Amino acid sequence: MQFDYLSDLSRDKFKEECGVFGIFGHREAANITYLGLYGLQHRGQESAGIVSSDALKLHREVGMGYVAEVFQKANLKRLRGEAAIGHVRYSTAGESKITNAQPIKISCNKGEIALSHNGNLVNGGVIKSELERDGSIFQSTSDTEVILHLIARSKEKDLVDAIVDALNQLTGAFSLAFLTKDKMIAVRDPRGFRPLSIGKLDGSYVVASESCAFDLIGAQFQRDIEPGEIVVFNSNGMKSYRLPHRLEATQCIFEYIYFARPDSFLFGRTVNIVRKRLGVEMARETEVDADLIVPVPDSGVCAASGFSEHSGIPMEFALIRNHYVGRTFIEPKQAIRHFGVKVKLNPVRELLKGKRVILIDDSIVRGTTSRKIVSMVREAGAKEVHLRISCAPTKSPCYYGIDTPLRSELIASSHTIPEICRYVRADSLGYLSLDGMFRAVENGKNEFCTACYTCKYPVDFPQEDVSQLLLFEKPR
Repeated sequence: MQFDYLSDLSRDKFKEECGVFGIFGHREAANITYLGLYGLQHRGQESAGIVSSDALKLHREVGMGYVAEVFQKANLKRLRGEAAIGHVRYSTAGESKITNAQPIKISCNKGEIALSHNGNLVNGGVIKSELERDGSIFQSTSDTEVILHLIARSKEKDLVDAIVDALNQLTGAFSLAFLTKDKMIAVRDPRGFRPLSIGKLDGSYVVASESCAFDLIGAQFQRDIEPGEIVVFNSNGMKSYRLPHRLEATQCIFEYIYFARPDSFLFGRTVNIVRKRLGVEMARETEVDADLIVPVPDSGVCAASGFSEHSGIPMEFALIRNHYVGRTFIEPKQAIRHFGVKVKLNPVRELLKGKRVILIDDSIVRGTTSRKIVSMVREAGAKEVHLRISCAPTKSPCYYGIDTPLRSELIASSHTIPEICRYVRADSLGYLSLDGMFRAVENGKNEFCTACYTCKYPVDFPQEDVSQLLLFEKPR
């Protein structure tokens, strides 16, 4: 039988969001954007795309799959000009198909416009329905297209004013990169849910969802784009504007827990340092006698390092990850116990045999994968297995640009910690408290969204437990 890796193991993890990249004023804009998307590949693997500008017109190349699969010398050569924006996608609103690949490019009364979007518009479905009733025709099921329709319909003649007019009608999360024939525009929503930063490369301006993309191309990090800020890049340099409505910042704390790369500088902090602090706080809160700390690779490594440093318990890489895992496998007719986990992870028995092990990961979603990993470690000879999670229990889905399961599918929404512990078959289970998370980010309590832990949403959403993947689908 064919084993679908994505629909089994990956369903028990949070899915990536999207990655946005852009550069203005560089003679190799498309090639630089291609490399920048490589640096952001972890944020989305469904599709990739680049739009470039040669000051006369926009050129677009998109495709399904990884960056290296979509772009070759031939189509990169077609992306002429000294400005470009790019996108890697994981669908949080809209189907996974080529018509939803970004950047989206249109031609309207404001000229040619391309757009890359990371986030989710919680009122996008409502606005889309209103626009369709007024005669608008949509080419995709992505919420991103709503933004372009609103810009095209705006009575404002200046593009920046039209963007402000459009965004004033939207609620939710949006980090955006626009490209026209003569300018690049970057925007973060007023609450700053999703990251977006500015860098410089050889006198050219660069924007990216994470600073790790700057490191790859040799660009220098300048600063984060502020929540509610619009930054315009053109031949005259860079100019900043503000969206009119100032709101309390609610940046996504889960970027630190899971999504961002450890080497990125995000929301004013280095991700690796925050994750180590999460481990330190977890060691303070959830002490346990043990012989060995084992991270679940790669998600638990940084926190495990911090836990080990604080507790004095040695850390060993006793679970080895296969980094060359594809999307599907041909499984033997005779069923293999825990096949999906075994394809991805393999225990080092000599390190585990007879040991009291602290197994560290960053989250538990449904609990099925954690259960299999705990069993694998125990079957490899561990005397005890104590599971530690470097965040609070995840009780609620996200509606701001992360594809999370429904509330009913999140084990912590309906089970106590002792019940989860029994389900995953660990000797003990400890989560980091929400206060511990705030201490790890240096008491940034008032600047982060924690809805997935508290069920308190800073922006209302259309309907609880509606899968984001179906927000733009027609009723079946």
